[in-house]
Amino acid sequence: MAMKCAGCVLVRPLSRETWRRRHFFSRANTSWPTSVSRSAGDASDRAVSLPGGRAMLHAWPVTVRGCVGNVLRSGRGRGRVGVVPAAIASCRRYHMDRGSGYEEAVQTLNTLQTNAQTLERIRRERGRNAHNSLPQMQSFMDRIGITLDELDGLSVIHVSGTKGKGSVCAMCESILRSHGYKTGFYSSPHLVQVRERIRINGQPISRDDFSKYFWSCYNRLAQTKDDHNGTMPAYFRFLTLMAFHVFIEEKVDVAVIEVGIGGAYDCTNIVRSPIVCGITSLGLDHLPLLGDTIDKIAWHKAGIIKTGIPAFTVEQPEGAIEVIVNQAKEVKAPLHLSPSLDLYNWEGREAKLGLPGDHQRINATLALQLCHTWLQRRAETQGLDSIANGELEAMSRSSSEGASSSENEEDKDGDVRVPTAKPFAISERFAQGVESCLWPGRSQTLKRGNVTYYLDGAHTQRSVQVCVKWFRETALMEEKKIDGPVARVLLFNVTGDRNPLSLLKLLMPCQFDCAVFSPNIAYLDVGASADQTNYTVTHETQLSRCTVEKTLWEELHQQDAIQSEVPLQTRSPVDHHQSGDGLQVDYVEKACSTSNGPIKRVQVGAGGSGPSKFYCTDSTIVAGNSKDLTSSSQENANSAKARVFPCISDTLSWIQHGKDKQLSRSNSSQSHPHSSLDEAVHIQVLITGSLHLIGGALKVLDPTMSD
Repeated sequence: MAMKCAGCVLVRPLSRETWRRRHFFSRANTSWPTSVSRSAGDASDRAVSLPGGRAMLHAWPVTVRGCVGNVLRSGRGRGRVGVVPAAIASCRRYHMDRGSGYEEAVQTLNTLQTNAQTLERIRRERGRNAHNSLPQMQSFMDRIGITLDELDGLSVIHVSGTKGKGSVCAMCESILRSHGYKTGFYSSPHLVQVRERIRINGQPISRDDFSKYFWSCYNRLAQTKDDHNGTMPAYFRFLTLMAFHVFIEEKVDVAVIEVGIGGAYDCTNIVRSPIVCGITSLGLDHLPLLGDTIDKIAWHKAGIIKTGIPAFTVEQPEGAIEVIVNQAKEVKAPLHLSPSLDLYNWEGREAKLGLPGDHQRINATLALQLCHTWLQRRAETQGLDSIANGELEAMSRSSSEGASSSENEEDKDGDVRVPTAKPFAISERFAQGVESCLWPGRSQTLKRGNVTYYLDGAHTQRSVQVCVKWFRETALMEEKKIDGPVARVLLFNVTGDRNPLSLLKLLMPCQFDCAVFSPNIAYLDVGASADQTNYTVTHETQLSRCTVEKTLWEELHQQDAIQSEVPLQTRSPVDHHQSGDGLQVDYVEKACSTSNGPIKRVQVGAGGSGPSKFYCTDSTIVAGNSKDLTSSSQENANSAKARVFPCISDTLSWIQHGKDKQLSRSNSSQSHPHSSLDEAVHIQVLITGSLHLIGGALKVLDPTMSD
């Protein structure tokens, strides 16, 4: 097959098997054939007899591509080029086993990750340089060969927010796919494999397609980096560029794009002409990057609103909605609130959602409005045939009865009042879309033998509150059906600059029998998966953070011994009136001189619960009482309440204690320090705190996600 990419000539077709027979040799001291060393400047047909031609160099292992690339660039004679380098010989069998070169592509992608020290420097400078983000993005697009006009040709639904933006995007994709459209969906982060981030018709792009599109983009950038001071895009920015390239090449009908961080300066905001924009629920997250107040965060999130483009949002915290309204006014964009899900006409159907949890109802109504508007605007530009008979009429009728004005209004007191979009009749395909939507790692339940795993990637205070409500309700319903004692275990870890204390405090009412902490690493074997390689933080730093989280949990448990006092199967019912606001924890930030620079310190006893003092570590927050931290850690080394493991697979093996027959019991010989796990007939495990933790857990629990 002939292939073409930027910087590569059209090559002579050559089957992979033919090339294998002609050019793969069993010994490292075999010389390369004449054809391999043929100069790139061959005046005849500029062809080279490589597997699939020079374009297939993209799918070779990095070591092979580097060696052969040097030969081709050197322009050495047409005879033998000498002994085959050992690196090439060692890679031959590996390459043929890997087929399309997916692993090599992911390994090369990982080189675009920013190491921890550089990342910290970038974060410090981002406030000063944030305005350069989009011009830099356009420069990278030019180098790849994507024009802004081509990007304008994509029919984009653009969604920002703090909580639920991934779920909203997933619902939008599912709804429009149910209408028969070819969908593209870009999201982050991935759970198990990086190709999950770029989806066509709801499915991650194939390994072959990932490899093809990756090398097409990467090589164009690599070939031009010398003319741009050696710059290459960072990991997320590269994947955004690649997603645009995939959607353009695949000619999707709609591209649903989730913002990464913020909005105004996010690289996805290079999109100039989306069809419709959405802003999900806002909260405090990524404070060093976006600001420490809700209005600062709202400014970033509302930065995706474009001139004249319809925008929808949901009920927001005080102070956020005013900022969003002002942004919409500034660019003259119509802004509307999404109505309650109960107000839609479901035409006798039950409003079923594929994603569990009451909080998904807010996400569902926003998704309905975004898709409704997309269908309307597509009908206006593509003609009436693009929408099923009768649906356009219903949509037009609801639109004519729609929001009172495209302008945001003010009441007599001067307070901003955002018009609410009118609900509409839910057709069969709308209902099918929201009901069939799947989004792993968000309020997900996996039951395996006598263990039930509850997975939710909550990582902000508000999202953890929602997670706690969902878990307590769902776990209690399951517990009532089980004859015998049930044990509850928390598996937790947080990433970045998030405050673990505030989140752990919110988890206390779940009445866990013990808590375990693990780095976001599925297996200790570093070669287990390139998809989950993370250069931004070391394993040692993650372990240190887990130790801190364990200490914090023990401190909280010492103050409130609910969990050890409540016998199994006597859980307290869920208090539906508890807002969780009373569970906030005061904390202070101070500079602490360590090798890694300033860090945070918190005081567990800040509410006046007794004497306490601060401790510093190299990685994150730690607190304790008047005891020395070292001695306290030693005393709690065999604590029944908390434990740290080096990886997720070891953690889950220890938790299930033979009750999940599908799970490896690599360390089952270790005795359990907590008798409740031995006595329980069923174990409930809540895994939360980070989507990266969820991804590692799913890699262990669901091997099919690695296929």
